[in-house]
Amino acid sequence: MTESKDCERLLHSLGEYVEGELSEDLCAEIERHLLECHNCQVVVNTLRKTIELYHEEKEQDVMPPEVSRRLYMRLNLEDYLRP
Repeated sequence: MTESKDCERLLHSLGEYVEGELSEDLCAEIERHLLECHNCQVVVNTLRKTIELYHEEKEQDVMPPEVSRRLYMRLNLEDYLRP
């Protein structure tokens, strides 16, 4: 299989690979490809970092509505308070 075909196949399985949902054989094949393909390494690392940042964002505390309302009023942004 040519490198571009391997890359294309990797991209189709990328989500499942990063989430650990692929068979061991397919994971091993992808990992062998990643050892040789810098472009795919970048794609996988970027996806992993994106997922990590997304989960970190979800874990952050949300500003209570009353605090948000007071902040917008203080900054004279009442228009943003309207539903």
